[in-house]
Amino acid sequence: MTEKAIISAQPRHRFVTRLWHWINAMCLIVLLMSGLTIFNAHPRLYWGESGANSDYAWMAVGSSETMGYLRLNEMRIETTGFLGNWRDSAGQTQKRAFPGWATIPSAYSLADGRRWHFFFAWIFSIGLALFMVASLWNRHFQRDIHMRRDEWRPSHLWRSIRHHLDLRAIRHSAGADYNSIQKLSYIGVTFILLPLMIFSGLAMSPAMDANWPLLTDIFGGRQSARSLHFVAAFLLVLFFLVHMVMVLLSGPFRQTKAMILGVKPKEPRE
Repeated sequence: MTEKAIISAQPRHRFVTRLWHWINAMCLIVLLMSGLTIFNAHPRLYWGESGANSDYAWMAVGSSETMGYLRLNEMRIETTGFLGNWRDSAGQTQKRAFPGWATIPSAYSLADGRRWHFFFAWIFSIGLALFMVASLWNRHFQRDIHMRRDEWRPSHLWRSIRHHLDLRAIRHSAGADYNSIQKLSYIGVTFILLPLMIFSGLAMSPAMDANWPLLTDIFGGRQSARSLHFVAAFLLVLFFLVHMVMVLLSGPFRQTKAMILGVKPKEPRE
């Protein structure tokens, strides 16, 4: 076989990467929606070890009889119809923080929300651990994610940023190697955000706090761990939205096929 044929025969994404991608996507969706159910039980975030209604919350979703609002420190944003005060499918006004269409289950149940959350948290955590071991074994991290020395140069990073702002370049990037911005994004998500979600979640557990209080102390208290858990969740949602925009711009059918079958996307026709 020619060198070109050998290269084209190589999968765009290895099987372990593809499998983890879809399991991870399913878990994160369920974890986010069940997490919003848990958040609805007390829609306020604090720093430190404890937090109650009488304590100052740096973030809160609240409501009155006629309006909903989001408060970030001293800034208050009206969110009527979306957060805090919204109408359900029967036309009844509800004053929970997040609406039923964004939560699992859709009807408020803290017990069920916790069951969904903890079950998929175990799948997510075990999957992440196995993915990291497999990626080290098959050299996925070293081959596709590792940042070379020249890729850290400001001029190289600036070219990657410009590439992401060029719609024509994005359309022709399907099947290409990851650029610096993509590598940094995947490094940040895989090695920082996802582990932060897991360990901050463990730090909120009373059992973990009783047996391994050092973990809670590292985060500065259970409420600080809760705040960081939701901040990390927000950043993951932001990453997901940017990721979906890039997929749509570069060819959703070709990219989805590559993530299902592993084949390299073909160059789009002019």
